[in-house]
Amino acid sequence: MARRTSRPSRTARPHRHIDAGSPCPCGLPAVYGECCGRFHAGTAAAPTAEALMRSRFSAFAVEDEAYLLRTWHPDTRPSRVDFDPGMRWTALEILDTAEGSAFHSMGTVTFRAHYTHGGQAGDLHEQSRFVRHEGVWVYLDAVFAD
Repeated sequence: MARRTSRPSRTARPHRHIDAGSPCPCGLPAVYGECCGRFHAGTAAAPTAEALMRSRFSAFAVEDEAYLLRTWHPDTRPSRVDFDPGMRWTALEILDTAEGSAFHSMGTVTFRAHYTHGGQAGDLHEQSRFVRHEGVWVYLDAVFAD
């Protein structure tokens, strides 16, 4: 969902504003502060691969680079996340999950992430792999399904 870049420096951008009482971007029927916001704030860790996927989608929606990098496996983590200023992530559909529970060390989540870019609607269909690293779920890599 992000482009990698090797540019060494940049101007810091603030997160897109979202209130703790706003609907969570991940699509679950909960407010941001009680859903993905607690993961972004670091007060809780995602308990499953699907929860991590949802929280990472929300992090893309609010442009929380620190969270995205923190939840990216060190072997595949880029040095930074390059957000496209014209991109707005609008909805997430979880299509399938395999493993990824508290009893697993690996899991996959197949999803469709909807967005608008320059006023045009689109979607990204992907299967992401997650692994436990140092006791917590992290994003490893992905295969684009379309």
